[in-house]
Amino acid sequence: RVCVVADRGMISAATIEGLEERGLEYILGARERTDRVVREVVLADDGPFTPLLVERANGAEAQLFAKEVRHAGKRYIVCRNEAEAEKDRADRQAIIAGLEQQLQRGDKALIGNSAYRRYLRRVAPTNAKGGKARSGPAFEVDVGKLAEEARYDGIFVLRTNARVTPLQAMLRYRELLAVETLFRKTKAVLRTRPIYHSSDAAIRGH
Repeated sequence: RVCVVADRGMISAATIEGLEERGLEYILGARERTDRVVREVVLADDGPFTPLLVERANGAEAQLFAKEVRHAGKRYIVCRNEAEAEKDRADRQAIIAGLEQQLQRGDKALIGNSAYRRYLRRVAPTNAKGGKARSGPAFEVDVGKLAEEARYDGIFVLRTNARVTPLQAMLRYRELLAVETLFRKTKAVLRTRPIYHSSDAAIRGH
């Protein structure tokens, strides 16, 4: 029994079709923000999560949650890492604090900062009569974008056909971290140059 586990770089209609044609099980990372079904249907599901407490080698504990969502014959696993969720919140709060300080100084440089730009919206100030625009800040913090980003705190979504429980799927996918760590160590020892994939042939060769 073989199960292919891969990150979101592998998920595509052609890849999934090829795996299913060969009768292979798979657990693939989904694209939470760009996949409309995942964004609007899977993440909107209000079903309960199953909790899992994982003890790490250093004695710390990781609080994880997983649940299954089915849509149009496809099986998705929504996973949440509480520690990552807290980190995402803290990182966003730090960005917003810096953004608010920068807005007080002026907003000309903000649009060039990708970290700031994602939380801004353009405003078109007008005078009291609604006529000619008056002077004032051209941008302000977009509360709607902040709320939208909060939906993804600590969240990752998997697409799978494997005969495993949601918690098992999540744990198998997390094992990719060990593989990536091994790759990094191997590349450091061998002093290999970075490899940037730009074609299917290069990906297969790697």
